[in-house]
Amino acid sequence: MNLGEQVSKVFKGREEFDLTDGSIGKPLFYLSVPIVVTNLLQTAYNLADTLWLGRYSTEALAAISFAFPMVFLLFSLGMGVTVAGSVLVAQHVGADEEREATYAASQTVSFAVVASLILGAVGYFVVSDILGLLGASPTVLPLAAEYLRIISSGLVFMFGFFVFTALMRGYGDTITPMLVMLLTVVVNIVIDPFLIFGWWVFPELGVAGAAYATIVSRALAFVVGTAIMLRGTRGVRIVPAEMVPDLSYARRIVRIGVPASVEMTGRSLSVNLMLVIVGLFPTTVVAGYGIGVRVFSVIFLPAIAVARGVETMTGQNIGADEPDRAATAAGIAAGTMFAILAAMGVVTFLAARPIAAVFTDDPAVIAVTADFLRWVAPSFGFIGVMRAYTGSFRGAGKTMTAAAISVVMLGVIRLPVALGLARPGVLGLPLPALDSTGIWMAFAVSNAAGAAIAYLWYRRGTWRDADPRGPTPTDGDDAGETEASAAPTDD
Repeated sequence: MNLGEQVSKVFKGREEFDLTDGSIGKPLFYLSVPIVVTNLLQTAYNLADTLWLGRYSTEALAAISFAFPMVFLLFSLGMGVTVAGSVLVAQHVGADEEREATYAASQTVSFAVVASLILGAVGYFVVSDILGLLGASPTVLPLAAEYLRIISSGLVFMFGFFVFTALMRGYGDTITPMLVMLLTVVVNIVIDPFLIFGWWVFPELGVAGAAYATIVSRALAFVVGTAIMLRGTRGVRIVPAEMVPDLSYARRIVRIGVPASVEMTGRSLSVNLMLVIVGLFPTTVVAGYGIGVRVFSVIFLPAIAVARGVETMTGQNIGADEPDRAATAAGIAAGTMFAILAAMGVVTFLAARPIAAVFTDDPAVIAVTADFLRWVAPSFGFIGVMRAYTGSFRGAGKTMTAAAISVVMLGVIRLPVALGLARPGVLGLPLPALDSTGIWMAFAVSNAAGAAIAYLWYRRGTWRDADPRGPTPTDGDDAGETEASAAPTDD
C-alpha cells in the first residue's frame, strides 16, 4: 500500500464530500483535520528551533523570542493577499465558476510574490533598528538581527508555500498541503542541529543555522507547491499567461486582503509591543515568554485549523447562496472548539512545569514559563470561540469585521491591561505592581473578552449582507477586466 492509499484511509479528499450540501459537521471535520496536521507540522519549524537553541544558550533562546514576533509581523503585512486568494477561490468554486477560480489563483500567486520581495527587502534593512526599539539587550540583539536578515532574504519562499496552502484550502483540498509540509518539516528537523551545533562537516552557526535550515526547507515546499499548481491535477490550477499582474483585479484582492493584513498585523504588533513590556524584566522572563508563546502555537492549532475550515465552508456556501449553512458551520465550530481547548487548558495547567522543562533546563526560565501557562490555560476555550466566528467573517468577505475584533481584543484590552497590572506606575495608576504575573493575567482577560465580542457581533447577522464575488473574468477578450466588488463594505 503506497502513501496515498494510507492517507486516504485516514483523511477524506474533496471529492468525497460537498461543502455546500448535506451534513455540515462531517465535511468540516474532514476539512479541518488535515489543516491541524499541516499547522502542527508548520509549528514544528519553530519548536525545533526553540528546542535546539534552548540547549545551545539562553541568549540564543531569548534571541528567537524577539525574532519570531518580527517574522510574524513580516508575514502579516503581506498575508492578506493569501486570505483574499483563498476566499475568492472558495466563493468561485462554491458557485461552480472554475474558470474564475483559476484566474483568482494565478493573480494571487503573482501579487504574493511581489509583496514578499518588497517586504523581504524592507525587513532586511530595518530589523536591527526595530529590535533595538523593542528593548533587545546588547547580547541578544545581534543574534536576533542575524536570524531575521536571513529569514528576510528568503521570505519569497515562505510566502510561496503559504499561498499554495491557502489556494488549495479555498478549493477544499487540505490534504495535499499537509503532505508537502510533512516532507519539508522532515528536512528542517534533520538539518537544524547540524547547522546550529556544527555537527559533522558543517560549521557551527548557532542562531543563523536555524534560519538557514528554515529557508532551505521552505524553498523546497515552494518549488513543490508551485509545480502542483502548474499541473493543476489537485484542483487549484495556475496559468502562467494569467499571472501577469492585473491592476484592475488587484483592487478586488486589496478590498479583501488589506483588512485581513490589518488583522494579522494587529496580532503581530501586539506580540511585539508585548515584548516591550516583557523586556522590562530580566532575560529569564523574556525566554519564558518565548517558550509560552511557542506552546500556545501548538495548543491553538485546532482553533486555527477549524477557523480556516469555517472560512472555506463560509466562502463556498456564500458563493452557492447558502448563508444558513455557513452560520450553522460557525456555531458548530465555536462549540466544539470551546470544549476541546478548555480540556487542553486543564491538561496544560496541571502539566505546566513538565511542559516548560521540555524546552530548557534553566530552573528560573521553567518557573516563569509554568507561571505563564497556569494563568492563561483556563482561558483557552475562549480562543476557540473567537477564532470560529472570525473565520466565518473572513469567508464571507467581512475581513474588516474580523480585523476590528482582533484590534479591540489585543490593542484596546490586552496591552493596556498588561502594562497597567505589570507596571501601573507607567500609566500613573495608584495600584501595586504585579510584575510579570500582570502580563499573564492580561492574556486571560483579553481571551475571554475577544470571544464575547466575536459572538455578539456575529449574532447581529451583518455578515450575510454580501455579494461576495461581484463581476468575474470571462473567457472572452475582457478576461480579467473586473470591478472591485469582490467583497462588501463592512459595517
